[in-house]
Amino acid sequence: MSEPRWIKAPPGSHWGEFGPDDQRGRMNLVDERKVLQGIAEVKVGKTFCLSLPLDVPGGQTLNPRRMPPQRFSTLRDGKSAGQQGFCWSYQSEDPDLTDIVNDDVVLMNLQYSTQWDSFAHVGSHFDADDDGQAEGVFYNGFRAGEDIVAAPEDPTSRHPALRFPGPEARALDIAGLAEHGAQGRGVMIDLLRHLGPGRQAVGYDALMRILEAERIEIEAGDMVCLHTGFAERLWSMNKRPDLQALHQTTLGLNGQDERLLQWVSDTRLACLIADNPAVELPMAKLLSPHPIRQPRLPLHEHCLFKNGIHLGELWFLSDLARWLARHQRSRFLLTAPPLRLPGAVGSPATPIATV
Repeated sequence: MSEPRWIKAPPGSHWGEFGPDDQRGRMNLVDERKVLQGIAEVKVGKTFCLSLPLDVPGGQTLNPRRMPPQRFSTLRDGKSAGQQGFCWSYQSEDPDLTDIVNDDVVLMNLQYSTQWDSFAHVGSHFDADDDGQAEGVFYNGFRAGEDIVAAPEDPTSRHPALRFPGPEARALDIAGLAEHGAQGRGVMIDLLRHLGPGRQAVGYDALMRILEAERIEIEAGDMVCLHTGFAERLWSMNKRPDLQALHQTTLGLNGQDERLLQWVSDTRLACLIADNPAVELPMAKLLSPHPIRQPRLPLHEHCLFKNGIHLGELWFLSDLARWLARHQRSRFLLTAPPLRLPGAVGSPATPIATV
């Protein structure tokens, strides 16, 4: 076994829990036994698609740095060149062939809609070398600039999305989750049903009351889903998101609640999934003259950076949550592989729940 790439690990972290070179984090707990536990929850064979359409939210209102899919036809020759969507109205270039072929190209942000975050998505400035100088590091001490490489700008690019070609997560990329399979026992926590649609950062006490009321037990390796209703409201806006209305009714975890963060660690859950944009509600930036340096998204730091817990965002959970509530259930088989795209830091997903 190789030596750890850090001398000092962050407070509250579990670096090295699965070995110094581990890149799968708590998904290591989703083993054959957990898959069988998920399969055991299948009682009627009904399935639910847990993905929004890939072109939702719509536009860039929800996140100005992420753009919706733009589709193009694959370049062909002859009469069908540039006419992929309409080539059936043209005679085949070869009179002996009957085939009609359509191919697409898509340009989009991988984390635009329903998505998985990899551990390369969020790191932190932390003194892992214990030399008094903070460096950019990610889960298990993998380094920014060495293991996770940013892309230099191409000033000649004609499209804003193509300005920084060639970034690469040489470690901690989303392909690792795809290779693992991302299938196991899902557990639903219906925040909306108990708290209503008002804006609220849900802390440890509120979460424990819900778990007690529903008699929900979270066990090691469970894939935990949080239903807030956000994705359903977003989808109903027909790709024209009303940010004010959405923010007024946003539920999310309180990443500043230390007891909540400790609970996330102690339960040894495999991943956290929500139908809102970030699982947590972003922390307001401090405006004092001498603010303490801290993360804007403390739950992201705690999960992705410190503990190797994948996050899923903007999943569509409402239909499943209602069905589970009607049948007094909280567990199901969850199958949710991301794209096996080497070097990528996130991925769209089309998760399926089977009950």
